[in-house]
Amino acid sequence: MQVEKGDFEHERKKGEKGRIIFHVDMNSFYASVEISLNPSLKGKPLAIAGNPKERRGIIVTCSYEARKLGVKTTMPLWQAKKLCPELIVKAPNFDQYRKASTRMFQILREYTSIVEPVSIDEGYLDITEYVTDHPLKIAQSIQNRLLQEMNLPCSIGIAPNKFLAKMASDMKKPLGITILRKRDVQKILWPMPVSEMHGVGAKTAEKLHTIGMETIGDLAQGDEHQLQKLLGINGIRLKERANGIDHRRVDPESIYDFKSIGNSTTLPRDISSQNNLLTVLQKLAQTVSARLKNKEVYTTNIAVTIRYKDRTTLTRSKKLGNPIQEEMDIYQQAKSIFLKNWNGTPVRLLGITGNDLVDEKYAYKQLDLFTYEKDAKEEPLLEAIDHLRKKFGEDIIKKGLKTSHKEGHTDTSFNKDFLLEDDE
Repeated sequence: MQVEKGDFEHERKKGEKGRIIFHVDMNSFYASVEISLNPSLKGKPLAIAGNPKERRGIIVTCSYEARKLGVKTTMPLWQAKKLCPELIVKAPNFDQYRKASTRMFQILREYTSIVEPVSIDEGYLDITEYVTDHPLKIAQSIQNRLLQEMNLPCSIGIAPNKFLAKMASDMKKPLGITILRKRDVQKILWPMPVSEMHGVGAKTAEKLHTIGMETIGDLAQGDEHQLQKLLGINGIRLKERANGIDHRRVDPESIYDFKSIGNSTTLPRDISSQNNLLTVLQKLAQTVSARLKNKEVYTTNIAVTIRYKDRTTLTRSKKLGNPIQEEMDIYQQAKSIFLKNWNGTPVRLLGITGNDLVDEKYAYKQLDLFTYEKDAKEEPLLEAIDHLRKKFGEDIIKKGLKTSHKEGHTDTSFNKDFLLEDDE
C-alpha cells in the first residue's frame, strides 16, 4: 500500500473549521469484482467486454495487468486481443457490480453519514465531524475493510476539499492513499500538465494551450479576464481549482436533486386515431430527450399523461431497469404505457415525463448483447480509423464533440458540477 507520509494539517479560515474530505475510488472496479468472485483470475490480464467468443464489443474495463500490456478502456476487443493474446475476457455481470457497489457504500456510511456517491464505484466522504483518529488511519481502515471483507482494492485521496481529494486519489493506483494539503498545491499540482487536472477535458486543454497555458500552474496564475473571455465563468472557476479553492460541500442528497423533465401538448381537436396519437407521442419523446440531454441527465421512470375529451385525466408511470435518454427509448416506453392504458376514446392532451432523474455522471447502463452487437458493427470503421492513424498520426481523426440540443433547450442548468466538460 502506498501512503504519502506526513501529518495531515487541514486548512482553517478565520471562524471557519477546515474540512476533512475523502475521495474513495475503487480500482478497476468491474474487473476487481470478477476477481473477488473467482480468485484464480488474480494477477492475470483480465478484461470485461461483450461476446468474448465472437470477439465483439469494446473493453468496459480491465485489470492493471492488462493495462500494463497496452489494453485500455473503450478499446475494441479485437484490438485488445492483438495486443494481449492471453487476455481473459468476461462478459459483464452488472447485478454483481451493483451488489458490490451497494455493500461498498454501506461500509463507507459506517464512518460518516455524509457520503456523496459520484458513480457506481466512487464517492466523497466528509469526516470532519466524525474524526476519532488521525485521518490517515481512518483511510487505512476503510481501505483494509474493503480489501478484507470484499476483496476489492481502492485508492483514497484526503484533502480539505472535494477537488483536491479527487486529484489526490488519482495520484496513486492501485491501493494508494494520498494526502494533498492546500499548502502542497504549488509544489505538487502546479508542475502537472493542465490536461491532467480534474475538470479539464481535451477540448478545454486545447483552448488553454492557445493562450500559453500548458501546466496547472499556468492556469493558477492566469489572467482572469483572458480566462473568462476564453471559457466564460468556467475559466474563473477552473483558476480557483488550480489554486486549490473549492467550496462545494459533500452532499449526500445530490444524487436525488433532479425530480422530473417532461413535455405535454393540448391537441387542436379531440383525436381518436391511434396512429395520430402515437405520432404526437413521438414528437413529445423527441423534446423530452432533447431536454434530458441539455440538462445532462437520464430518466429512470417514464410517466404518460392522457386527458380525454371529457377532461378526465389519467397518469401512469413505469420504473425502468436502466436509465435512458434517447428519443426512441423514451418513445418505446411511452408507447407501451399509452397502449396499455388508453381506453380508445378521443384524447385532448398527451404528455410524457421523465421522473427520478440522475445526472449523467451517476448514471450507469446495464449493457446487453444488443449493445455489443451494435459495437461489433463498427469494427470495419474502427479498423479503417486505426489504419489512417498509423499512416497519418493519432490526430488525423478525432471523436465528434457533443453539440447543444436546440429543441427543448432551456437556460436553466441542471449541472451540479460546473467542471463537467462536453468532451468528457
